[in-house]
Amino acid sequence: MMMNLRTTLLAAAISTLATPAMAADLTVEITNLTRGIAFTPLLVAGHDADTALFMPGEAASANLQKMAEGGDISGLSADVTGAGGVIVDNPAAGLLLAGQSASTDIDTGMNTQLSIVAMMLPTNDGFVALNSLEIPTLAGTYYYDLNGYDAGTEANDEMRGSGAPGEAGFPVPEPLDASIGMSATGIAAVAEEFVHIHRNVLGDSDLSGGVSDIDSTVHRWLNPVARVTLTVK
Repeated sequence: MMMNLRTTLLAAAISTLATPAMAADLTVEITNLTRGIAFTPLLVAGHDADTALFMPGEAASANLQKMAEGGDISGLSADVTGAGGVIVDNPAAGLLLAGQSASTDIDTGMNTQLSIVAMMLPTNDGFVALNSLEIPTLAGTYYYDLNGYDAGTEANDEMRGSGAPGEAGFPVPEPLDASIGMSATGIAAVAEEFVHIHRNVLGDSDLSGGVSDIDSTVHRWLNPVARVTLTVK
């Protein structure tokens, strides 16, 4: 009887250790660290380890392209939820401007990874990202600095445009219009065809012509471009 009891207790202990720890209850705060870049509506996603929104060094998916070129997160949201993940769309309720922060609560359930993406404006196909972070299992506050990435799907000509996939240019929503030039001839560039760390925008100081519609005195940045404060409860 004593041996059976010990065996039962040992089996129960092993079972407890083998159960994945969950960090289901999170508060996520995103801060824009740039001088003059805006983030389009953010996607905050909890997902499993087999799901990724992108892979550096590999070609972007069609839905990543839509987000990086036009700020459309609906396709990536569908990808995450279709794989059993959970999402929070647009916690900033619009653009997250330079120096601003937005926060949201998210229950990741059984999902162990956290990803965050948003297009960076003004860029052709630049985006800020937290890529498949393994969520800490111990309660506490954690800080992560985020880089700017280039989706590699559009040439960085730095010209105004619709920002639609396959078309040159970037969208210019309010209140960015006043700070962005027009009538540029465009920077000679080609789409790199793989996701990589963004080289930064080049810009110029001519808001009524020049080679770029981007103001080099306002919109240039250095990585990191954002900070995530993650509170595990």
